[in-house]
Amino acid sequence: MGKRSGRIVAMFLAFLMVFSSLLINIKPANAAALPSLVNGGFESDFWDDGSWKVEAPVWNHLDLQYFSYSGDPYIKKDEGEHAFKYWIKETASETQSFTVKQTLAKLPAGSYELSIHSMGGAGAEAGSVKLFAGNQMTNAAATTGYNNWGTITLNFEVSEEVSNFEVGAIVSGAPKAWGYLDSVTLKSLNASVPDPVDADIFVERVEGISKDFIKGVDVSSIVSLENSGVTFKNEAGAEQDIFKTLADSGVNYVRVRVWNDPFDAAGNGYGGGNNDLATAIEIGKRATANGMKLLVDFHYSDFWADPAKQQAPKAWANLSFEDKKTALYNYTKESLEAMKAAGINIGMVQVGNETNGGVAGEKDWTKVSALFNEGSKAIRAVDSTILVAVHFTNPETAGRYASLAKTLHDNGVDYDVFASSYYPFWHGTLSNLTAVLKNVADTYGKKVMVAETSYAYTAEDGDGHGNTAPKDSGQVLNYPITVQGQANSVRDVIQAVANVGEAGIGVFYWEPAWLPVGPATQFEQNKAIWEKYGSGWATSFAGEYDPHDAGAWYGGSAVDNQALFDFTGKPLPSLNVFNYVDTGAVAPLKIDEIKDVTVSAILGEEITLPETVTVTYNNGTIGSTSVTWDAPALEQAINSGAGKYVIEGVVEGGATVKAHLTINPKNYVVNPGFENSDRAMWKVSYGNGTQPHTSFQKKASDAKSGEYALHFYSDKGVDFKVEQTITGLEPGYYNLSMFLQGGEAANPEMYLFAKTGEKELKANTSVNGWVNWSNPQIKEILVLDGTITIGASIKANAGAWGTLDDFYLYRVDGDTKAPVTEAVLSGQDRNGWYNESVNVTLNALDDKSGVAKTEYKLNTGNWQTYQGSFDVSAEGENVVQYRSTDLLGNIEEVQSVTVKIDKSAPTLNVSFNTSVLTDRNHALIPIKALVEGADTLSGLERIELVSITSNQPGNGKGDGDTLHDIQGADFGTFDTDFLLRAERSGSGDRVYTVTYKAWDHTGNSVIQSNQIIVKLNNSKK
Repeated sequence: MGKRSGRIVAMFLAFLMVFSSLLINIKPANAAALPSLVNGGFESDFWDDGSWKVEAPVWNHLDLQYFSYSGDPYIKKDEGEHAFKYWIKETASETQSFTVKQTLAKLPAGSYELSIHSMGGAGAEAGSVKLFAGNQMTNAAATTGYNNWGTITLNFEVSEEVSNFEVGAIVSGAPKAWGYLDSVTLKSLNASVPDPVDADIFVERVEGISKDFIKGVDVSSIVSLENSGVTFKNEAGAEQDIFKTLADSGVNYVRVRVWNDPFDAAGNGYGGGNNDLATAIEIGKRATANGMKLLVDFHYSDFWADPAKQQAPKAWANLSFEDKKTALYNYTKESLEAMKAAGINIGMVQVGNETNGGVAGEKDWTKVSALFNEGSKAIRAVDSTILVAVHFTNPETAGRYASLAKTLHDNGVDYDVFASSYYPFWHGTLSNLTAVLKNVADTYGKKVMVAETSYAYTAEDGDGHGNTAPKDSGQVLNYPITVQGQANSVRDVIQAVANVGEAGIGVFYWEPAWLPVGPATQFEQNKAIWEKYGSGWATSFAGEYDPHDAGAWYGGSAVDNQALFDFTGKPLPSLNVFNYVDTGAVAPLKIDEIKDVTVSAILGEEITLPETVTVTYNNGTIGSTSVTWDAPALEQAINSGAGKYVIEGVVEGGATVKAHLTINPKNYVVNPGFENSDRAMWKVSYGNGTQPHTSFQKKASDAKSGEYALHFYSDKGVDFKVEQTITGLEPGYYNLSMFLQGGEAANPEMYLFAKTGEKELKANTSVNGWVNWSNPQIKEILVLDGTITIGASIKANAGAWGTLDDFYLYRVDGDTKAPVTEAVLSGQDRNGWYNESVNVTLNALDDKSGVAKTEYKLNTGNWQTYQGSFDVSAEGENVVQYRSTDLLGNIEEVQSVTVKIDKSAPTLNVSFNTSVLTDRNHALIPIKALVEGADTLSGLERIELVSITSNQPGNGKGDGDTLHDIQGADFGTFDTDFLLRAERSGSGDRVYTVTYKAWDHTGNSVIQSNQIIVKLNNSKK
């Protein structure tokens, strides 16, 4: 199949309103209870669960699928989210057929109607469907085209009760025939049913519901809510005891949870209703007084027990297992005795709540089973007529309930009812719920029921705490978030349990009255009330017992929007569903939900929003109505370019709707979906001497969008390339994708490709069956010269077939960062200065498009292209500036480095306060050296006294000993004060040479010496 232009058969609102009175008076066909078909809507995978048996004489030419409607955005759904999809492959040489059927264990005598909904190809591609029941069969009915759903009906008689009775459909078709099957139903035509009552909502009568079917509610929070000031009303708006309102609405059972000790040592309640035994007794007495039975739900914990938490009560925490068994038995027995003594009509007791992961702190299933039996034994001891229930959740997990039921059986657990939680947004399909419960009932002879269910009637949060549903992801919302949608959800859960047969005994709605204690705008005030009365799901005091959940997230009601009362305490029409499931109900026809529109468009192409939108009416029918969009907002979105936008619209009657518009970047591929007859821009070539085996085929069912696609098939082998060269592109990054579907491709070599410059990029792909579209992509293709060749290469053995469609090349912001350049200087600096020429290397890096060029300039010179390392030689401070540009033109901000060069030694002058010593012989004379140094570049670092020498070597014998003639000199420092002896013992003048050395900050140095003379002619002094 593939995209089409949404050809949905629709009735306009005006037409519906004119004829609504006719529709309201239509009565459902007479029907009576009978063994039901399992998975009649193909909502669960029949290949996995075996709900339908599929047989075919030849399988090779058939493509049969468990189909999700979400895979085709243009298909008109028949029912639910899935269907049975079939296709006769074009490789077949003659008509093919298959059978899909179910076997009923027993079918009572009577008249029946078997029906199926069918849609598919037209003409030569039509599927042919025959219904059969036993040996009775309809004539073949051909499909008539895409989205043209039709109903095939077989009325048949069974003269006496039969066993292993087969019903189903035989489907046949020529090569390329295709279609869908959905909504297989079996009705009894024997008994009459009451006329539906006039009401505010539509409710379809539940087929097969028994008179004693449990229609229950869990109102465990009610006492804490009333203590918090919450009041409840009747339909007229007058205050009324909620238990009377419930009973008047058809509720016949009340469920109450019981925690052992939901208080801290100071008596502060943990919240969630503070449901201890005393609270349960109060609720039970009020239920009994209003004619309703009580289901007692022992959590065997001091607070919430669920699959993730099964904590033992505080008082049992340190008990041995044997003592825990005794404690559980005694607690169960004594609690029930207290309830019975209060006159409470107890009909059923749960031993544990959602016990997937254990009970009372035990996880080993031998011990869990033993605890179940202790509870059961206690219940039997109090009243043998009370039903014993075990309770689990997550029925959507394959095999879970079968495994749990087997474990209970193998461990000898004594119980009557296998109960399940079922929240539609989490727990899978209703057909699966029926199937898994029926399996337990049939295999082990147990009664089954739903102990918890609920659904939202509004998305509004009533108390500021936040709600569990609806969420944007992770939830399946198959019903409108409306009162009607809520009623439909409850009704369908009841039907699912009734479909089990006699073993399906009832359904409980969870917390239909957990209302806000105050408006969301008074959140702080609400918090104080929750803390005081325990009317939120948890108080802060619960943190001592449950620190990770309640201790972190304590607060109010997360289900106030799933109540069967509005936020003021007035009952919603959906509360009456418990009455209406017996008779059915009809209401004035009106729009219940308008589906928001999702539109995806490509920049540069015409962008329009649909003229009509899909609406759901309160009787469950789907139609369409005209819509007027906010034209200025749409124009502004188009002018703003690529992005996501929300456009408001108004339908007839004033209701609003939103269009979620995504404008994708411009597609640079010309004729990307082959829709235009001019296809000269596409080049198709064939390899290895093969003959042409592609065509631009007009066949919407094989196209991803529109009507055309590039089709291929060869009985000798497939080997071709399709490509297009695109020019004039801005340099930058681009993404490329396409769609591909097909089959029978042995030894495939298939890929999407992009060629630019000298580089070719590829993305491997494959075919996986008819209209199972593959979508290969190549991201961040760098185009520098404005030219790219895009296309696909397809190779496979003989018999391969398929289509290619919707090539898409668009520009992305793949590289907006400039390169980064680093300057590397040769040599070793000292204090930031170099004493020789410096070699400069510029290293530029760009990890995306690459570096196009690097430039630099020295001091006040001109910019020049960097060709390689260069020398900086001039003394002083030299500023080197540099920058790099990448291949996409991103220019780096100017960077700089200062190169300081000082090659010259400092200047140094040495003089003394006296240079000729004339003092008396042998005297030590103080000398003051006058030392001056300077460096105009790096600056003078230090001056040191290096040496003082004498021209008369010491002889170690007194007068001539220079070691004693030079005193007080501190060499290696800047010492300018020392003593020299006026010694005249030699044969000539004595000469002292005093040497200093100066260094600049670069390490350049200079040595300077000067002399002091002792004249010989003064030796007589």
